[in-house]
Amino acid sequence: MELGEERILREVSTWELELSDYVSNDFEKVYEIWVKDQFAKLPDNTQHRFFEVMDQWILYTYTFLQSTNAQVDATNRILQVGRTYDESIERVEDLRSISIEKLTYMADQQVARNRLYAFSQGGITGTGGWLLLGLDFPMMIALNLRSVQLIGTCFGYNMHNPLEMILALKVFHAGAMPKRMQYLAWEELKGSMEELEGIMDEQEWITDESWLEPPLQNLFKTLAIVMFKKKMLQGIPIVSVGIGAVSNYKLAKQVSDFAKKFYQYRLIHEKNGWSK
Repeated sequence: MELGEERILREVSTWELELSDYVSNDFEKVYEIWVKDQFAKLPDNTQHRFFEVMDQWILYTYTFLQSTNAQVDATNRILQVGRTYDESIERVEDLRSISIEKLTYMADQQVARNRLYAFSQGGITGTGGWLLLGLDFPMMIALNLRSVQLIGTCFGYNMHNPLEMILALKVFHAGAMPKRMQYLAWEELKGSMEELEGIMDEQEWITDESWLEPPLQNLFKTLAIVMFKKKMLQGIPIVSVGIGAVSNYKLAKQVSDFAKKFYQYRLIHEKNGWSK
């Protein structure tokens, strides 16, 4: 194993330990119980339909993003940067021949750009208009899915491959979970990596009860933006803008950090035959 790979694995291990040591506070515990309680009161067919609609929406968003000119251009730019390190690179998969340090640098450029987009989009949402508020959650889903796709591409994985698509959706789902739930999701993802072909046969939802909180958190954020909308500073609702920008940036950071650690871990272990 190369020196850079060992260093990055130590960083991932430290991050993994922080996830496993995370302890929910009393508010989080009560809030989780309340959310599950309220959702359980809905009829079974309504619960089923909710997850079905969420899954279809996320899946359609993923496939739509992959076909956009912006995503194609971003992939071509990644390949172009990769060729500055190795002129023989032709396909996304060829990027794996580059050192993990250089691939991480490339991924960090994509992460920084997408966090800026999320911050800006949240700030614009905070300026108010019901159309902007209504589009906020779909936009955040799209921005974070795009971030996962580009991070995976930087590490040499073809996001058009059905296996990679399913795995990327699982990474997105885990990254958007509340932090107290992420360690279990991380362990499940590590198991999926070692038996990648098997995930095509899994009959399960992308979203589940652990994903009830993101939509609710977005609703609370929207209510906060509306409440502080009249607090103006030189004609700008500065508090609402700050709430939108910081909230969206925080989610983008959480998802992109999770995705980067996942693809780092996966690439290193694949290169080294999944040796522990």
